[in-house]
Amino acid sequence: MLGQDVLTVLKRAGIEAVGLRRADLDITDPAAVRAAVEGATVVVNCAAWTDVDGAETAEEAATAVNGTAVRVLAEACAAAHVRLIHVSTDYVLPGDASEPYREDAETGPVNAYGRSKLVGEQAVTELLPQDGYVVRTAWLYGEHGPNFVATMLKLAAQRDTLDVVDDQHGQPTWSYALARHLVDLGRAALKGWAMGGIYHGTASGRTTWMGLARETYRLSGLDPERIRPTTSEAFVRPAVRPAFSVLAHDAWKEEAGLDPLPDWREQLAQALATPGFAALAKAARDGRTG
Repeated sequence: MLGQDVLTVLKRAGIEAVGLRRADLDITDPAAVRAAVEGATVVVNCAAWTDVDGAETAEEAATAVNGTAVRVLAEACAAAHVRLIHVSTDYVLPGDASEPYREDAETGPVNAYGRSKLVGEQAVTELLPQDGYVVRTAWLYGEHGPNFVATMLKLAAQRDTLDVVDDQHGQPTWSYALARHLVDLGRAALKGWAMGGIYHGTASGRTTWMGLARETYRLSGLDPERIRPTTSEAFVRPAVRPAFSVLAHDAWKEEAGLDPLPDWREQLAQALATPGFAALAKAARDGRTG
């Protein structure tokens, strides 16, 4: 999802780029990774094990992709003097705060997925202290992959009401908006404006999953009251989810001279106007009225 958006942004900006899928590159293969980064100026790593619940019973496999492979990539970039932008997650944090997490906040993952991603973060910051950029994102949605916003619209055509968790707080982030920011960060890095380190690539503002679902319905011409609040206890899953995933964005201004991403409502309105989401919204309205 994010990788496709990054390539789209680069193409529209007239920037030459090569996109490699899993079938094209085994990121756990050091020789293949070294060959892939040769000649590049910036590498954007969107590859990841993203099955959060599955990682609970396959932590070693998740860490091989999210941690060990990232070290392989960071080593290759360091050897080739290539800048690396690595996409990470809010799940490396404990999720028990009441104020937005700063970029230098103490980590403390509460699940296997978060632990695997933290291994990757540590590899980038250790091996590329000047040329490594860790961008944590969260609650990502977009046109090119399964995500919460698309699921809510699809379910609107099937059910009169939906119960959605209202006790987890975060920042819904449109993948295309994040992709534009990653490209801007790469440009700033090449010009020597952006310092290596940790950045938080999430929308401004905050809401809950229920708040996101209701706003999705409202903007799509559906009745937001069809979304009913519930608690995390009603949806027990193998992996614990952080209750608080709100991140601060100071590093964009202080370290890269860039503005943070805009408010989540603004991003959502723009996303829902794109063809893919607009089609889902129309199908939802046609499927059920009200």
